[in-house]
Amino acid sequence: MDVDASTSSKVSPFVMKLRSALETEPQLRPATITGYECKLWGQYPALLDAPGKVVHGTVYHVETIEYGERLASYETDNYQANPCHINYTDRNKPVDHFGYVFKFVGNVRDLSDGTFDLGTWLRRVKRVAKDSSDVKSLRHVS
Repeated sequence: MDVDASTSSKVSPFVMKLRSALETEPQLRPATITGYECKLWGQYPALLDAPGKVVHGTVYHVETIEYGERLASYETDNYQANPCHINYTDRNKPVDHFGYVFKFVGNVRDLSDGTFDLGTWLRRVKRVAKDSSDVKSLRHVS
């Protein structure tokens, strides 16, 4: 199972490593998903259905059901795992795959426009050094 890792702070490399028994840093792949847009729920990203829009971010291949359940349980009832089609943008194989994304299912009136930047968020919670240019942001394209 692939999870769109850029859609939530819960799947940042730091949090994935912290919340799992992984012995190595998780491997993230740049990718896009179509049919969603990103809003902000406070400081956290919130994906919503948006036919025709594209979200750019990174994904992580979840290798066990147990770990997938652990990632899902980290979220509140405001998010739900939904199937999605992933298009990888790193030119490696496979070039696409079916996976899951954590979609926002809370009150949309609680959302605001904005961009989630994982590097900024990690610095805000003091998880990375100030130079985190390798950490990607989440954005959508119409």
